[in-house]
Amino acid sequence: MLRIGLVMLQGARHSHLEALQRASKASNIDIEVHELRTATDLSLADPHAIVLPGGESTTMRLTGNDPASGLLPALFKWMRADSSRPVLGTCAGAILLTEPGDGNPPLLDATIARNAFGTQADSFQSNLDAVVLQRDFPGVFIRAPRFTRTGSEGQITATIGEEVVGVRTGNRMALTFHPELSPDPGFHIWLLETATTLLQGA
Repeated sequence: MLRIGLVMLQGARHSHLEALQRASKASNIDIEVHELRTATDLSLADPHAIVLPGGESTTMRLTGNDPASGLLPALFKWMRADSSRPVLGTCAGAILLTEPGDGNPPLLDATIARNAFGTQADSFQSNLDAVVLQRDFPGVFIRAPRFTRTGSEGQITATIGEEVVGVRTGNRMALTFHPELSPDPGFHIWLLETATTLLQGA
């Protein structure tokens, strides 16, 4: 049974839960989803993979760095302990991966600009090239950030034309769109299959 940690600080958490359940059914990979609000939750869950949802990165930092939670410091430590651990960060989750703000290097070799696609009124949907899935994917962009640089260790995983909208370093993937709002569970299947491969090889 695969254990997936779902960060519950703020944002589109429940949509990710539904997407994970669709991915589990489509891939025939059994999962347990553990809701993470505190460092203790992370320790008890001992997850094989993590989902960092979208939302407000500022709010997520305030909540997750509060001593009552302590989740973000513990989460970043968990990620840095092993770069092969699968992580899917969407929208605000992508911001946290590129700008952890804990005095340590970024968790993803890319830089990002917040809300660079515009305001809520500029939200849009567009088919994109999901390079990592080797097919098209229906992307949903809501107050989306924008990658401004991809480093040598940043593997491009999704694009719209010349625009990079997905980057991966190791098994940490950041997406500027919301795959959980699409009926297509492809990126969540990637997370489950990557975690399963690692578990089987352990």
